[in-house]
Amino acid sequence: MDVAVVGGTGAEGFGLTLRLARAGHHVVIGSRSRERGEESAARARELVGHDARVDGDENGPAAAGCEVVMVTVPFAGQAEIYRSLKPHVPAGRIVVDATSPLATAVGGRAWQVVRPWHGSAAEQAEALLADGVRIVGAFHTIAAEALQDLDVPVDSDVFVCGSDPQAKAIVGGLIDEIPNLRWVDSGALSMARIVETLTALLVSVNRAYKIHDSGFRVTGRESWGLPGH
Repeated sequence: MDVAVVGGTGAEGFGLTLRLARAGHHVVIGSRSRERGEESAARARELVGHDARVDGDENGPAAAGCEVVMVTVPFAGQAEIYRSLKPHVPAGRIVVDATSPLATAVGGRAWQVVRPWHGSAAEQAEALLADGVRIVGAFHTIAAEALQDLDVPVDSDVFVCGSDPQAKAIVGGLIDEIPNLRWVDSGALSMARIVETLTALLVSVNRAYKIHDSGFRVTGRESWGLPGH
């Protein structure tokens, strides 16, 4: 699958790039400048293997040419990024928003949150893009450091929320290809109002225990994925 990672030069996006490329997908790192995207792509190929299919481009062309677009940017710049992406993301495209509305966007602490006008960052993304774009919220509780350490499986579950079941299943399929990750259907896109705030909780846990990669595991059944399976 062709996957664009907008914000792929950042820690979280770069980690996702590495994991998806290792799973055999073609990943295009999106950046404000093509040169920076290409530099990050070259570094990813060095880490995954020179036969890894990783390219770099500007955000718009990267998003336009891929089946799934993952957006991993700080909340402070989220609205600007989505406005720039709108002409390049047609109806029917799957967009995965991993934005957490942390208070750092307004000069606060990373273990505090702000409440977007639309209720969540994912719902704000939906409002900024064209009608018919399939928004899925995911990856808010997966540590960037853990994603980048390719020698260690990521020990966490991924809460996936969205109002399009098929889009969630496609994103879930990508998650299942990352060793040790499981995806949990967390309901409609409005559930992002809760899921996004869990990032701040993990930041607080990490501070207390002086670690960098705490995560969540959901109990109750051996496997999650699609409900009813």
